[in-house]
Formats: sequence, structure tokens, C-alpha cells
Amino acid sequence: MKSYPLVKASFMALLLSALMPQVGAATSVGVALPSLAPIIKATSPAVVNIATRGTLTERVVGNPLRDDPYFRRFFNVPESGAVRRRQFQSAGSGVIVDAKHGYIVTNRHVIENASEITVTLLDNRHFQAQVVGSDEGTDIAVLKAAEPHLSEMPLGDSSHVEVGDWVVAIGNPFGLKHTVTAGIVSALGRTGLHPHGYEDFIQTDASINPGNSGGALVNLNGELIGINSAILSKDGGNIGIGFAIPVNMVKAVMDQLITYGEVKRGIVGIKLRDLTPEAAESLQLVNARGVEISEVASGSAADRAGIKVGDVAVSMNGVSLESAAQLRNALGLLRVGQSVEMHVLRNGAERSVTLILNSPSSLSQP
Repeated sequence: MKSYPLVKASFMALLLSALMPQVGAATSVGVALPSLAPIIKATSPAVVNIATRGTLTERVVGNPLRDDPYFRRFFNVPESGAVRRRQFQSAGSGVIVDAKHGYIVTNRHVIENASEITVTLLDNRHFQAQVVGSDEGTDIAVLKAAEPHLSEMPLGDSSHVEVGDWVVAIGNPFGLKHTVTAGIVSALGRTGLHPHGYEDFIQTDASINPGNSGGALVNLNGELIGINSAILSKDGGNIGIGFAIPVNMVKAVMDQLITYGEVKRGIVGIKLRDLTPEAAESLQLVNARGVEISEVASGSAADRAGIKVGDVAVSMNGVSLESAAQLRNALGLLRVGQSVEMHVLRNGAERSVTLILNSPSSLSQP
């Protein structure tokens, strides 16, 4: 197939002009062309480079030679199973979300085990930051820096994000400061990357690479809609499948980290599984959608509310439920003592139940 670069370029310019009316325009030979430059200029000062130093304690991997005293003495090799400490350095990205108080959001894995955190701005100012709190379940961390004249990024609403929306990723891949890539939202509600975490990832084909972690995923209004967190890759490089934590999840976790220094999750006391057609048939449900309750802990919030094994949760606080991951994420962002209204199907009839979340210390989740 023949390629016509000039025709294709003109077509893309017209397409972008139609799709992105609010994007700024650059002038080339008297012709106005669409440009992302105004958005980048407005948002980049709020994206920071994060460099960390620390010490890792690790156990020496077993090897028969390590257990030979002559080998260990000659080569100065520690014994198998011994604990050793090593220094490390790493780099990532972050986003200033509150300039007045100096709050910076990033990924937990970016600052994990760090004893020294250095933040560098677009204008090359650099300063130390302290960890306010971090949450392993969502991989979110909040830092605080006492630095004047910071720029913050406005927070968007990730519930309004749609597949096909144009987005921009800003971060520091491979140590290349303030690198900008563009793409679209490829999918929503992605799960399965970290089975034991709380996941609701925005998938994007905007290039995300090592070092982008903690950086910004920005919409065309210049609002933060996600924190770039992970990539799917065989060799560690970008193949067009990147994942960002939705900003609504970030906000919920950030508020708790700033208030308490940790996320105080309430415990419901249930195990969940997706409602398959086979399960719906066995429960005598027709065209049912929701989440099946597979286990209820005795004495839990769910037990006290009257939820039974085999119930199908169809909505929570007025939001329809489509998957176990969706319900688990929603419950995982609620605090101890909060109440939840849930609608469940039992024997073909729908009923409403109200749960008040337990403290984790009062009950171990099944």
C-alpha cells in the first residue's frame, strides 16, 4: 500500500482540530495547527522528579558453595541464609496536588524503603521531602515538602473518563526529566496486575516507561485523571499498554493518608466472586448481574446486616455492581464506622441492607 505523508498529515491535523477544539494552536507557514503545548506548559510545573536513597536488608540466596567455609573465607562471600544490607538509589515521578501545604502524590513503590527523598522541579529547584503516609493496597504515597512557590495540578473526575479520550502522560522515564507522551484511554477498570491490591486501572497507550511511576496522566482540560503506575511489558520497555490509578481512588486514599498517616479500612467480612451464568442459573436468577457472596464471617458487619452466602449484591450506595473487583475496590476505600447501603438478590427478590464497617482489629476478614 502506498503512503502519502502530506495527505495523511493534513488529515490528522483536520482530525485533531475537530476532536480537540480546546487545545492550543501553533502557527506554521501561516497555518494554525493544533498543539498540546498550552496544556503541557500549564501542567508540567506540577510534575516532579523523585530521587531516593536507602538501605535494603535482604537474605542471601542459598548456594552449596556458600556453605563451604573455605570458599566463603577465600572469596569473602556471606553464608547462605545470612542477612546483608545494601545501599540503593532509584528514581520516579510525582505530582504536586496542594501547593500551599506542599503535598505531592506518587506511587508507594517509588519511595519504598527510602531514607532520603529528593524532589526536583521543572525549574531545577530541588529539596528534601518527607513521607506523610503510604498505602500498599493501592500503591499510593503522599509526600510533604516545605518549599515556597510551588505549582499544583487541578484534580479531575475519573468517573467521567471514557475509552477514546485523549490523554497526556508526564514523567521522568529512564531519568529523562519531564518527558511528555500522548495517546488515548485504551480501557477502563483493568484488574489482575496485583491480585491482593485494590485495582481499577485506566489503561492507556501513551508511552509509559520505568521512571514514569508516580507521574501524571492528564486530560485535555489540564486536569489530573490518574497516577501512572505500571506497564505490561516483556522486557521492561513500553509496548503501548500502560496503567494509571484513577484520580478518584487517589483522592480517597490521599485524604486518609493526610488525616491519619494511613488508610483505616473498615472490614465487611465477606468473600466475593463474579456472578457467572452457571452460578446465576444455580441460584435461579434470570438475567442477573452483580457479585455473588461466597462467604460471610460470623459476627461481621455483613453477618449483622443479615447478608447470607449465595446473596447477589447488585448495587452499593446506588451504584450498579458488575464485578467482584469493583465491589472490593469500593469497600476498600471506606473508613471504619462508615455505613453502606447495599441491594442484594435472594431467592429472586431484591432487598436493601445497611452495613456499618468494622474496625480491622475487631474481626479478621475471611
